[in-house]
Amino acid sequence: MADGLSFYIMRKLVLFDIDGTILWTDGAGRRAIREALLAEMGTAGPIDQGYRLDGKTDPQIVRELMTAAGHPNAESEDHVSRICRRYVEVLARELQVTRDRTRLFPGIVPLLGELEDRGDAVIGLLTGNVAEGARLKLRAAGIDPARFRVGAFGSDAAVRADLPPIAVRRAEPLMGRVAWGPEVVIIGDTPADVTCGSCVEARAIGVATGHYTREDLMAAGAFAAFADLSDFASVLDAIYS
Repeated sequence: MADGLSFYIMRKLVLFDIDGTILWTDGAGRRAIREALLAEMGTAGPIDQGYRLDGKTDPQIVRELMTAAGHPNAESEDHVSRICRRYVEVLARELQVTRDRTRLFPGIVPLLGELEDRGDAVIGLLTGNVAEGARLKLRAAGIDPARFRVGAFGSDAAVRADLPPIAVRRAEPLMGRVAWGPEVVIIGDTPADVTCGSCVEARAIGVATGHYTREDLMAAGAFAAFADLSDFASVLDAIYS
């Protein structure tokens, strides 16, 4: 169908988290943030003392670690941006050195293929990663970032709940309308993924490939939750029902 008409058939905006949902980098992101903080600020705060990264945006992580360390520039946007830029440089090196350790989770490839074959969904990203970090991780796992037609990233907003409206706005030219409610589906592995879309009344689908169980994700309000995405027929049913 011609591009000028294709938006009429777009039924869903399906937004994927990255870390813990699509792929696992075996700690490359944590190591890169640690090195970037040490290089730029002289401290990485409590990053090695049980600090949790999952469910957070990259700028949020940087600011929290700097604050915990008592750094005077913890609230400086310039300093946070500088650390994030250094982080991307270090991450590229980390992913290259450990390229055999980045892996995709079960079901991701066939699920993306099924969604693409259906042709009635805009596939996108909703992730706490800064945009370039997201692209680096996807390439390291063997996925072309261009398969995701829209995205909302940690580089767009430091608060995860601010990301769904950004993704919805960016998808509007492709959808032909402002997607809302169950037309917007967010797939992620943390309670933050489940709750962040409430501002657009999105449907959340949890996947327990990160640090949270299916029960945790359902308790957070997920429409459905799966051990992984390998039963992609059931995942598709949760997306489209």
